[in-house]
Amino acid sequence: MGFRRLLFSRISMAASRLCSAAAIAAAFTSMSMSQNRAYADSRFRFPFFSSSPPAEESPTDHKSSSNSKSETKPDSDEPKGSGFDPESLERGAKALREINSSPHSKQVFDLMRKQEKTRLAELAAEKEHNEAIQASKDIERQRKLAEDQRNLVQQQAQAKAQNLRYEDELARKRMQTDNEAQRRHNAELVSMQEASSIRKEKARIATEEQIQAQQRETEKERAELERETIRVKAMAEAEGRAHEAKLTEEQNRRMLLDKINGEREKWLAAINTTFSHIEGGVRTLLTDRSKLIMTVGGVTALAAGVYTTREGARVTWGYINRILGQPSLIRESSMGRFPWAGSVSQFKNKLSTAAGAAASAEGEKPLENVILHRSLKTRIERLARATANTKSHKAPFRNMMFYGPPGTGKTMVAREIARKSGLDYAMMTGGDVAPLGAQAVTKIHEIFDWAKKSNKGLLLFIDEADAFLCERNSTYMSEAQRSALNALLFRTGDQSRDIVLVLATNRPGDLDSAVTDRIDEVIEFPLPGEEERFKLLKLYLNKYLMGDDKKGEKDSNLKWSNLFKKKKSQKITIEGDLTDQVIKEAAKKTEGFSGREIAKLVAGVQAAVYGRQDCVLDSQLFEEIVDYKIEEHHQRIRLATEGGQSFP
Repeated sequence: MGFRRLLFSRISMAASRLCSAAAIAAAFTSMSMSQNRAYADSRFRFPFFSSSPPAEESPTDHKSSSNSKSETKPDSDEPKGSGFDPESLERGAKALREINSSPHSKQVFDLMRKQEKTRLAELAAEKEHNEAIQASKDIERQRKLAEDQRNLVQQQAQAKAQNLRYEDELARKRMQTDNEAQRRHNAELVSMQEASSIRKEKARIATEEQIQAQQRETEKERAELERETIRVKAMAEAEGRAHEAKLTEEQNRRMLLDKINGEREKWLAAINTTFSHIEGGVRTLLTDRSKLIMTVGGVTALAAGVYTTREGARVTWGYINRILGQPSLIRESSMGRFPWAGSVSQFKNKLSTAAGAAASAEGEKPLENVILHRSLKTRIERLARATANTKSHKAPFRNMMFYGPPGTGKTMVAREIARKSGLDYAMMTGGDVAPLGAQAVTKIHEIFDWAKKSNKGLLLFIDEADAFLCERNSTYMSEAQRSALNALLFRTGDQSRDIVLVLATNRPGDLDSAVTDRIDEVIEFPLPGEEERFKLLKLYLNKYLMGDDKKGEKDSNLKWSNLFKKKKSQKITIEGDLTDQVIKEAAKKTEGFSGREIAKLVAGVQAAVYGRQDCVLDSQLFEEIVDYKIEEHHQRIRLATEGGQSFP
């Protein structure tokens, strides 16, 4: 039965294929006969000529075939059991014979082969398209799965976080409850302890009060006993001392009476002897008239000579000192105090001029010993040269004013300007004018009259000029100071060929406007910078610690006093660790120091070195003294600030 079905199915399949081939051949014959051409992309299929198995039907083909089957089912009159159509087989055989007999049979088979290749290519493209669609669907499915997985993980994380927050909230509430309970318990314990402490304290206070009351009673009784004992003892001692003093007084009185009697008798004997001699001399003079006259005349002449000599010497010295001597206001001067000292000063000036020329020939720079800022030093040198040229051309001198903090080298620069320009110099301070009172005017005129005696010209340096040259409208200025100021203004009203007036002040704003109007050059002396502080430290270290032998030899040729100068018994030794770098660090630390403070600092280093037995200076000792001086400088500033003072 199965074999029959299989055979029947194969025969029906062959018949259907033959029928379709015949239909295709007929159609091709009709097309070739009508149009004499064929197309390779027609939709005819010859599955029985294909070597590959038939492809799977598409859904649309499946639907159409199912529809055609459903349509053909009612038309088929054959019984279900047969299924074989001999007419189809005959039509197929006939079509094959027509194809074989047709002159286009080869073209038909070529066309069928091309259609088969085209169908296979379409199937392959469709398969690739379906695979791509399937791959995209797989990717989309994987993405959806990953998205679902991620959402699930997020939901789980959120749920877990919510659970953790909830658990944390519960734990916090539980902890707050426990803390509240513990706090209440602690409060109860504290209240109980406080109550117990209060009871104990009350009991202790009561006990201490009882003990103190007993101690007070005991101390009171002891004090009474001691007081009674002291009273009895003091009375006994007083009685003993009184008795002893009485005995001592009696003995001293007797000894004093004996001594007084002896001295009285001795003086009485001396007086009697003296008066006896005087009586004899007076009797002799009274009896001898010539001796009396000579004695009276000699005593009178002696008294008159002593008085005349004393008063004459006073008047003569005052006249010489007023006419020829140096005024009392001048503190320091290169001019001699008296005329006979002019030759000595002139000889010294010649020696200093020769030494200055030799030093300049050797390449020594001017103002070598004055450490200033480069621009300020250049200006001072130009000013010194201008003053020297003014003197040589006999032109009027220019007055100057130096202002700045104390210890910045104003006095030294004034002295160096006078020395470099070949002028004599004289120095005075403004604080000496106020105590003179009414004599200040006379002393001012004496200075200017004395200055005209200099053949080279005089540089008059007035230090602390604001002490008596302040504003005349000031309420603190006395009438004598105002008169002295007017006298100075009178003597400096015109340009002078004899005097260079140099004023130095720390407060230039306090000077009278008429005084500043007579100033031609105003120079500020600021605090030294880091480079200048380094040079000052090097200069004073060489001066105070290293001896500066070469300079000492030059000065010994110029100054006679150095010929008799004793040598130091022990020389200071400087260790190799005190390098320029250490000195530069010290210069950097000493910001705000003036030149005078740096000199005092190095003098302090010298004193500390002399305090050592070996007289050795190393970097450690140097840094200690520098730090100490810096702290002292800051402390001095704090004290001045607290005291209401202010340094300019």
